[in-house]
Amino acid sequence: MRTIAILTDLHGNSGATAAVLADIDAVFPDEVVCLGDLVGYGAHPNEVIDLIRDRGIPTIMGNYDDGVGFDRDDCGCAYKDPEEREWGQRSLMWTRRVVDEERKTYLRMLQPELRREVHGVRIRFVHGSPRRMNEYLFADRAEASLERIAKASEADVLVFGHTHIPWNREIGGVLFVNAGSVGKSKDGDPRAAWVLLTIDDAGSVDVATRRVVYDIEAMADAIRAVRGLPDQFASAIERGCLGA
Repeated sequence: MRTIAILTDLHGNSGATAAVLADIDAVFPDEVVCLGDLVGYGAHPNEVIDLIRDRGIPTIMGNYDDGVGFDRDDCGCAYKDPEEREWGQRSLMWTRRVVDEERKTYLRMLQPELRREVHGVRIRFVHGSPRRMNEYLFADRAEASLERIAKASEADVLVFGHTHIPWNREIGGVLFVNAGSVGKSKDGDPRAAWVLLTIDDAGSVDVATRRVVYDIEAMADAIRAVRGLPDQFASAIERGCLGA
């Protein structure tokens, strides 16, 4: 049996990240993998980078890591609502100013994807989808579209984040696993989320989504104390809401 802990979409929330890492430590997984978006939205991007980097956790580049690391003018969030797009841009520009060059170098070196084979099970880790780091794979997406992604995935298990909403099910012979979000939940549950994969010797895969309590008030206060981050980001983590 082998276990893999997966965390994603930390988004500058150092309190949630530290709490999740402590929860992961308590179950002693064989490996830890991070699916990216260490920065953006939250008030502590440098601290989150350090928490992941100092542990040497294999990490995939998310769209916000790309935007900040390469000083891009767009976060790659593909917002349709003009107000949310404006908030996202404000978050990107503030985070670009705050993250220092040494940490930006780290972000630029993150991997585009990771692959593992465990007991004959092929596992592919991405941020958004196998096609694009910023493609949203929601659970209610058209089944035919998800089946096409499954067919081209070259995997038995496809693990991803980006939507901040955990879900998992088998589609076209591939197990889709969305690990949710550590730092900015959007499923109505404000607790931090991470996933534990367990692959037994016969190749059966179990998916456990874990929720972790952290000091949400402190992280929300930190956002509100920053000049340049919208207060809506604080409200969003307090409610675990879909907005922003």
